[in-house]
Amino acid sequence: MSDLTQVEVLWLEKRIENRIRFGRIVKDEKIDRNRRVLSFAPGSIFAFVRWTSNDFGTVISRVDILRAVAPGQRCLTVPYVKPGGEILLRLSGWPKVERMLQITDAIEALGINPADVAPDHWHHVHNRLSVNENPRPYTKARHQAWLHRLRVMR
Repeated sequence: MSDLTQVEVLWLEKRIENRIRFGRIVKDEKIDRNRRVLSFAPGSIFAFVRWTSNDFGTVISRVDILRAVAPGQRCLTVPYVKPGGEILLRLSGWPKVERMLQITDAIEALGINPADVAPDHWHHVHNRLSVNENPRPYTKARHQAWLHRLRVMR
């Protein structure tokens, strides 16, 4: 059994799109023209976006920000993710998904990789967006505090 978390991404034009918005991919395996399996190292954070439509429009819009788990760690199951992951953020419905994507863009505009953001911030974003409130912005100062905390914890 691999110690990597595997995510199946799928693209069927105008029907299904499962993609990774951010994260450090350590392995990329092409299954066929429409499917790939992307793998993440234990402890890494990634965003998994799923979108599905039918003849009448969008059926599902969902984003999950997950932390890949090590073998033996407990985790929650997420469709297309093996074995699962620690869920830091889970949102559904296009308005909330779109807002989370805008927040991710703002973090990237600061020159910060969203995969390096403090996990607590993703919990905060989840909690605030779940109740239709605006989350606090992630700042360079907050990021520096997180990096300092990581150094102290090691």
